[in-house]
Amino acid sequence: MGVPPPFLQFHLAVAAIPAGQVSSYKPYTYFASAAYCSANTTKSWSCGSCQANSDFKPVAAGGYGTSVQYWFVGYSPSLRSVIVAHQGTSTKSILPILTDVMFAQESLNATLFSGMDSEIRVHSGFAGEHVKSASAVLAAVNSMLDTFNTSSVTVTGHSLGAALALLDSVYLSLHLPVSTNFTTITYGLPRVGNKNFADYVDAHNLSLTRITNKKDPIPVVPEQVLGYEHPSGEIHITNKSSSSAGQDDGNALCSVGEVADVLEGILSDHDGRCDGVRICAAC
Repeated sequence: MGVPPPFLQFHLAVAAIPAGQVSSYKPYTYFASAAYCSANTTKSWSCGSCQANSDFKPVAAGGYGTSVQYWFVGYSPSLRSVIVAHQGTSTKSILPILTDVMFAQESLNATLFSGMDSEIRVHSGFAGEHVKSASAVLAAVNSMLDTFNTSSVTVTGHSLGAALALLDSVYLSLHLPVSTNFTTITYGLPRVGNKNFADYVDAHNLSLTRITNKKDPIPVVPEQVLGYEHPSGEIHITNKSSSSAGQDDGNALCSVGEVADVLEGILSDHDGRCDGVRICAAC
């Protein structure tokens, strides 16, 4: 993989992100971190990362941390939103999944994603993981919209959990009332699907913010030459600042520009620091 030559690069405007905007993501960073904790821990909201969002009201949690990734659903009074969070996995675990050629793309599950164009294709491994918790998450979110009288749903996660969060946003938007307002905030998101998938995400108002950190190699795999593409919404943290861009922008201030090849990546950057918070450090 490499950055295309200049005449093939089409950059959207890359703009600096105000420090206050970066800080506004901190509650979600802690939610993404808390998703690494066991279901019992998040049900009681008693983990180290949990305390950063002390008013959170957990309603449902599941997963086993191995065969099924941990997840939790609850309500944040301070953010006035239902929160859905998915567990990620270690860099050493996810990198082989993302670079294994056996994990091809597939169309979205016809039962879960009824009516979706078959040309919209996603990573088979991510699709298989998402099916395991999708129905339980939907049931929990559905019950909470009325209980807490809200129309806001925020989905978050880190690494593999970021991929599941993005698939959940697409899935939930098909099954929840059209008045539901979605926010999707991911950390270290790998590429999840093809250009058709990226275009679908961009067109359906899922309010995606995908935060990437320095030379993290995970956001640049699976490679574009294999038919993968990121949706828009990147906020890239560099050593000096943060910047934003569109779909897989090759600008040097964006992740694709900073990590032209996965071998140039720094694995320790995957856990990141978003406004001083390192993902999963507390669980």
